[in-house]
Amino acid sequence: MDGRIAGFSRTSPESKTSESKTTPEFNTRMTYHDDLRPSRRPWLIATPLAVVVALGIAWTFLWYHAAGEAEARLNEWRTQQAKGGHTFTCGRQQIGGFPFRIEVRCVAASVELRDTQPPLSIAVKEILAVAQVWDPKLIIAEFTGPLTAAQAGGAPYTATWTLAQASLRGTPAQPERASIVVDGLRLTGAAPASTLLFDSKHSEFHARMQFGSWPSNPAIDLAVKLEKAVAPAVHAYTAQPFDADLLAVLHGLKDFSVKPLPVRLREWQASGGKLEIQSARLAQGDALANTTGTLGLSQQGRLDGTLKVAAVGLERYLPTVSEGRGGALSLDRAAPALDAIARAVPGLGARLAPQQQNVQAGLLALLGQPAEIEGKRGVAVPVRFTDGTASFGPIPLGQVPPLF
Repeated sequence: MDGRIAGFSRTSPESKTSESKTTPEFNTRMTYHDDLRPSRRPWLIATPLAVVVALGIAWTFLWYHAAGEAEARLNEWRTQQAKGGHTFTCGRQQIGGFPFRIEVRCVAASVELRDTQPPLSIAVKEILAVAQVWDPKLIIAEFTGPLTAAQAGGAPYTATWTLAQASLRGTPAQPERASIVVDGLRLTGAAPASTLLFDSKHSEFHARMQFGSWPSNPAIDLAVKLEKAVAPAVHAYTAQPFDADLLAVLHGLKDFSVKPLPVRLREWQASGGKLEIQSARLAQGDALANTTGTLGLSQQGRLDGTLKVAAVGLERYLPTVSEGRGGALSLDRAAPALDAIARAVPGLGARLAPQQQNVQAGLLALLGQPAEIEGKRGVAVPVRFTDGTASFGPIPLGQVPPLF
């Protein structure tokens, strides 16, 4: 072998000694160009740190400024509400949520509605409202029950729930939408306290301002949803669980300032306000009803408008039809009259389906038109309100009291 292994060559001890002697001298004499000389720049490390600190200080200042603005607006809103007869108080109020959101917690919240007769007091255990610093127009609130409502000197009504949340987007000058969602809502009466007034597995309410309609021609989309709801205090039929869905458009509500309800309704009527019911669905067992139509108020504050009710199985809910204060018309006693009408009008009896030969179904068929609802055979009957006078087809139902 020639003494070379993997690119290395042998060197003698003498050469190593010689190299060790010359290397220090070479390093001592070697110089660098100024552009190649290494230099330390500590500001490259300090600058990002300073930027982070500055941003942190600026964000802290921004958060405290936003929190102060939120508290000021809340106090201003309370003052405005108080002028309208609504007094809001908090047993203990806290503002927090630093650094990314603003939280307003109101413990032992209460409101006194002095514009009602008699005045009404409402109290709830706790309200938590949250808004993000970068999106202050969206407010999300959560309510902790129970809620109690009582008139002066009266026993309270109580509402409980498993979850209650609300959201609001927009400003008072330019509202956009509002929503309320409640799970396990239960309302009990004042006397006795255990009397069940309303119960539902799930409840929703949504309101959204139609784009471009505010404020010249306001139109608000409304949506209401109830699942497994009961209201035994309303009627024996509503004591059984039912589901309800409502889609409607409210026209003519031109401001959201605090006003007594009669004043609000009077202004709404004067501006030509209408409630356009696009779809109202009620389902209970085998019974099903869909309603469309438009309602408004007359100058006397009474209901005015027409609803078209298309129903399946409605006959079992109509054992009697009210004739107003004079009493009630029994449908069983009306059978001879129905037979006479069917004989007097040629072809009218053909409208009665074979399975609808009972008196109630026969009356509905005579009053309305055949209709198909979600694949089921039913009947469509108009319900009219003329200055508060209600009628079911041609049968008068009585007078609806004025709303203002």
